[in-house]
Amino acid sequence: MADELLELAAALQRAGEAFALATVVRCEAPTSAKPGAKALIREDGSVRGWVGGAGAEPVVVREALQAIRDGRPRLIGLYGEGARIPGRTEGMLEHDMTCHSGGTLEIYVEPNLPKPMLVLVGHGPVVETLATLGRAADFLVVALATDSLQPQLEQQPISGRASVVVATHADADEDVLDRVLRTDAGYVSLVASRRRAGVILERLEKRGVPPERRSRLRAPAGLDIGAVTPEEIAVSILAEIIQHRRSDKAGAAEPKAEPAAVAARIDAKDPICGMIVDGATAKFRSEFSDRTVYFCCRHCKEMFDQDPERYRAAL
Repeated sequence: MADELLELAAALQRAGEAFALATVVRCEAPTSAKPGAKALIREDGSVRGWVGGAGAEPVVVREALQAIRDGRPRLIGLYGEGARIPGRTEGMLEHDMTCHSGGTLEIYVEPNLPKPMLVLVGHGPVVETLATLGRAADFLVVALATDSLQPQLEQQPISGRASVVVATHADADEDVLDRVLRTDAGYVSLVASRRRAGVILERLEKRGVPPERRSRLRAPAGLDIGAVTPEEIAVSILAEIIQHRRSDKAGAAEPKAEPAAVAARIDAKDPICGMIVDGATAKFRSEFSDRTVYFCCRHCKEMFDQDPERYRAAL
């Protein structure tokens, strides 16, 4: 199983798809997963592998998706009744094991994210410097030619993690931006004067580019740091791109940064064991007092159904 997961991880890396790898590093009986057990969690919340059953998997998936969004690994601990020692491990994200599982699991969750893409359309000293700076900052730098932009955009996937800088210097500004703003790029900017940028925005409006697309354009490109030379302007643009990425780790401004399955998640508390479950995918649920109650497992549902009023305060 481990070999299959590593092969899948390698394939996803080649495809530029984000995922997280969860590995059990320590356990205390009784647990179904043992040290070295692994699971791979993709952006849509799907899981390959095994790091525990109903008491562990939902927590691992939730933390893995958060790790994919913020890019930070984490060590999580799931503790059965009486197993927790407060402050035992600094930096540990502690969770309760579900009501009947018991035992302890400590799991390391490591996100694997593709390099952020920096797409440069145009030419000139600013673009050349941006390409150098982008590679130094570990971006995947892609240069596109204006004369064959449309087929290149169709061949090159522009996802919400991509940043596009247009520096066509009035040669084809409107045509290029019209096409680029219709992609899912999380960041789009235009290298131009403030006056020129205003003219371009007016022309894009006349072309029928929707307001929500036009509002994504950063023009003029770059943070206002008083940049004058092409090299300084390139620095200001890269700084703006990094600021955009770091202040929006989950890609809130990116139309497709979060798959529908994740966006539709319903966090709900199991009234029996207190576990947080995803109501959107929970297999076990009951109707009570005009609301839906979600459970981590059949055991919790059966306990609730025997005497719902007893658990009203926990809802």
